Amino acid sequence: MHKHNPKAGFCNELEETLIALLLGLMTLVTFANVVARYVFNANILWALEVSVFLFAWMVLLGVSYGVKKNFHIGVDILVSSVPTAFRKFLTLLALAACLAFSLLMLKGAIDYWLPFIGKRAFLETDDVPMPFFLQFFSDWLNDGEVYEKMPRFIPYFVLPLSMALLLWRFIEAGWRILRGGQELLIAGHEAEDLLEDADASKSDEV
Repeated sequence: MHKHNPKAGFCNELEETLIALLLGLMTLVTFANVVARYVFNANILWALEVSVFLFAWMVLLGVSYGVKKNFHIGVDILVSSVPTAFRKFLTLLALAACLAFSLLMLKGAIDYWLPFIGKRAFLETDDVPMPFFLQFFSDWLNDGEVYEKMPRFIPYFVLPLSMALLLWRFIEAGWRILRGGQELLIAGHEAEDLLEDADASKSDEV
């Protein structure tokens, strides 16, 4: 009998879980700021910056989520017109290019982020207050000096995280292609769907 692996399930649903949490947080922060502004004539100073960070996290995590769910737009007119055997070769060639791109992006993300936990660990965000339960980072990275605002390495961590997830999702897609569970790297039928919708609309008008 197949046993469910909780760790595998968590890894498989990581993007969905994070995106849902981030969207919920951004909605709460934005709503609270609107209420504060129009009901109490006040303003939450850090609300805008937090919303920007949350939105950036959602967008970057959405890249790997799109690969996993095959949501990205693709053009498959050339690949679909060749024999099946050659089609798989072209798909694997495209996969190799995507893996190379992901590796380069991951390296660039790590190179950009690492200084923020090193010589730039003292750099803080503009308005976001530092949660008390994260102050242990001040002992680790800031010579014991308490952070008044959240250090930049925390929100910027999405850069290496999202690129690592992107690489992992392309590896998963490649494994499915090699095993025959997936034919193309990215579905490319959006144009066909649009044409079918347009034809259907014309038929309804007639």
